[in-house]
Amino acid sequence: MVKEKKVKKIEREKKEKIKKIIKKSKKGPRKEPFKFSSKAKKVEKEISKSEEVSQKEKGGAKGIFKGTYIYAVGRRKCATSTVRLFKESEGKIFINEKKFEDYFPVFSLQKIITAPLEAADQKNKFNISVKVKGGGKKGQAESVRLAITRALIKLSPDFRKSLKKQGFLTRDSRVKERKKYGLKRARRAPQWQKR
Repeated sequence: MVKEKKVKKIEREKKEKIKKIIKKSKKGPRKEPFKFSSKAKKVEKEISKSEEVSQKEKGGAKGIFKGTYIYAVGRRKCATSTVRLFKESEGKIFINEKKFEDYFPVFSLQKIITAPLEAADQKNKFNISVKVKGGGKKGQAESVRLAITRALIKLSPDFRKSLKKQGFLTRDSRVKERKKYGLKRARRAPQWQKR
């Protein structure tokens, strides 16, 4: 009997707790919403200003390049790039709506991209807009180089001889070999024991 009374008492308490929780949830939101401090408001304004500036900078790439262009595609490993060569003489290069110095901060990669323009002596004669996706940075840079080379040849077939001599027209066909079942990688086999 004592046990039954204790059990009933515990059940009653549980039901009361549940009713209280339900009542609290039905009350709705607080009357006074959370207020930011003055410092937090200043920081929020600064962040929104910096976002607006970055959006303007991004939009700048689209605004600069208008008019006729030559289109070409380049690939390397898993990277694919599409190039638009605009016939304007500002000499700006944008990759994925960023300046190419920002997208490829490493000097050797910048050199790879500008190599066909230097070989054809067309360094600051075009605005170039590039969209790149897939692969790593080196593969992307080499795919951009191939695309720029193809665009230059579309512009003037006279560039073909000098660009081909330096190897810019060759599409590097080396791609990662596929993994085989039973092996750890493409060719790496698990350790073998004779006995």
